[in-house]
Amino acid sequence: MPEFRYDFDPVDRITTGAIGQPGKRTFYLQARSGQQLLSLVVEKEQVRALAEALEQLLENLSERNPLLSTSEDLLGFANMALEEPVEEAFRIGQLGLGYDDTRDLLVIIAQELTSDEEEEAQVVRLTLSREQARALAREGAEAVDKGRKRCPQCGEPMDPAGHFCLKKNGIPTVTYEA
Repeated sequence: MPEFRYDFDPVDRITTGAIGQPGKRTFYLQARSGQQLLSLVVEKEQVRALAEALEQLLENLSERNPLLSTSEDLLGFANMALEEPVEEAFRIGQLGLGYDDTRDLLVIIAQELTSDEEEEAQVVRLTLSREQARALAREGAEAVDKGRKRCPQCGEPMDPAGHFCLKKNGIPTVTYEA
């Protein structure tokens, strides 16, 4: 069993969010256990993948046992904003998702991104309920969607001044804010 630098089993609170302007945002996965607050830098695509994986796992779990389905009533009441201070513990290189069926809890394992092959990466375990997982998935999807608009031609993100669209042979595509 790996040794965890942080082991929030279970978390009291978990969320994801971004700080900064679209195109220059830094994304975080943040968890609290008691007085301990942990903020991990995560890539936008990792947030998207985590949100999708959580939704898929929750759907599979509810199909296997409908009596344990997540309550939708509790989701609107949680404040999902990042807590201050947001102090980076490390940048995530790998994320894993699992399920502890004996306790009916989801488990997120986050491993630090290291630049040196011989450097030992820090590992974090975050254990959460189905309700927390559902709220985390929705918050993650919303955080990703708040970014730059996508070009209708090529699907790449556009800056406020537009971008050079490859589908239009590099002709600038300009967006106009209404």
